[in-house]
Amino acid sequence: MIWRIGLLALLAWLLGFVWFAGWLPEPAPMERTDAVIVPTGSAGRIGRGLEVVQTDSADTLLVTGVDPEVKPAEFAEEFKVPDKVMECCVTLGFAATDTRGNAQETREWTEANGVKSLRLVTSDWHMRRAAAELRRELPGDVKLIEDAVRSEPSFWMLFVEYHKWLVSRSVGPLFS
Repeated sequence: MIWRIGLLALLAWLLGFVWFAGWLPEPAPMERTDAVIVPTGSAGRIGRGLEVVQTDSADTLLVTGVDPEVKPAEFAEEFKVPDKVMECCVTLGFAATDTRGNAQETREWTEANGVKSLRLVTSDWHMRRAAAELRRELPGDVKLIEDAVRSEPSFWMLFVEYHKWLVSRSVGPLFS
């Protein structure tokens, strides 16, 4: 009897991992939002966030989880952000150190700026957990569009992220 329960649990875990790794979230079509949120991390995220702002698909951009050592001028130079865009439209958030912190920093920023719709830009492998953490923090009336940046994650990265996502879903804010 116990072996059957163990076998069912293993099968559920395996099927869940196949789904998680085999059907990663996709990029979203352009749709206007008040803001775009980009947690720092793997390549392509910040570039996509800047593209959204510079094509007037969002008014403003929050890059959350920026290293406190980074100066706005350094950021602008590295990502080739025009001064005009940097001044009007880009906020660097230095408070977050993990995915849960990104969600908390985003909630505080959206509340302070009256944001009612936002686009979350993050890697395809990170989107499910980042969106879940963000939904847990945001008020229910804030519209969230998930805009995944395609990547080529390793098996190990998917394996680790799958387990972080499972833990995040099962125990919520305790771990992330």
